[in-house]
Amino acid sequence: MQDSAPAPSSQTTTDPPKKPLLKKLGFGVWRADQQSEGYLFLLPSLIGFILFVIFPIIASLLLSFYKWDLLTPAEFIGADNYVELATTDPLMGQVLVNTFFYMLTIAPIQLALGFVLALMLNSGLRGMGVYRMIYFMPVVTSIVAAAMVFQFLLNRDSGVLTAYMWWGVEKLFEYDFVLNNEQVAEFVRTYLTPPDWLNDPNWAKPGVIMLTLWKNVGFTMVIYLAALQGIPQTLYEAAEVDGASIWQRVRHITIPLVSPTTFFLLVIQMLGAFQIFEEPFVMTANTQGQVPPASMSIVIYIFLNAFRFQRMGKAAAIAWVLFAIVFALTLIQLRLQRRWVHYETE
Repeated sequence: MQDSAPAPSSQTTTDPPKKPLLKKLGFGVWRADQQSEGYLFLLPSLIGFILFVIFPIIASLLLSFYKWDLLTPAEFIGADNYVELATTDPLMGQVLVNTFFYMLTIAPIQLALGFVLALMLNSGLRGMGVYRMIYFMPVVTSIVAAAMVFQFLLNRDSGVLTAYMWWGVEKLFEYDFVLNNEQVAEFVRTYLTPPDWLNDPNWAKPGVIMLTLWKNVGFTMVIYLAALQGIPQTLYEAAEVDGASIWQRVRHITIPLVSPTTFFLLVIQMLGAFQIFEEPFVMTANTQGQVPPASMSIVIYIFLNAFRFQRMGKAAAIAWVLFAIVFALTLIQLRLQRRWVHYETE
């Protein structure tokens, strides 16, 4: 007998169909936990963030260890830029003092003025919309134009403020009490004559602070105004029934409930004061663009080292010193805010 050939199987083995590449990666098939398409939408912004934020930050840190004048190849010098800033730099100490002075004066005064204006404009009187617009207009004004106006106002030779002060001094010398008393006359000549706001080292920074406050108080006022309008009126009514005065209501209700807003404004105003640039540069620089050391901020010093002295490595080192100071102060504020900031959930 001959062996019969095996009958063909009714089931044939075939290779499973290959999935397209996009489906293998998870595209084209919806899942409840699908995130791939979301990453695709984020990719353009993520690439821009890496190229224009992360990469420059890392590059500036590396550059701070080099000596580079933009024309010749960069030379690695280690921590010499930082050592120079800490030991032999003639202006670093002065610009740090100036910058801390700006921060310690502008931030608290701006907070206080903005809070008082917000309280006044939250009273519900007629015409408050007009006053709010007037106080907020400096915020949207060009800082260069505003600085030039203040430069004209504070100019000792032709300034409007100076003219009024000279007029007041002349009126004082019309009295016999001043003319016949040499000590009083000397006091008037020494302390009541108009100061040189823009060139005197003792008055350059106050002039810059005046401009900064005029420019930015409106922003603080608007933020505080929004916070005040969020406080329930029932709290004030209950306090008034209990016999609380206006000051007691402000102290025990308003100030604690707007403390998160105060913390937010304190942080951003501190950052703004450390980054002050246009105000002292436009107001106090001479015709050659030289800013006197008495009003120079640390950001101006970064600019001068980078683009006037062509010391890019040193400029990057100053920038990282500024970052370290701001980072440390921000951490301190985050720790201290637990003691005085009151949130509604607490």
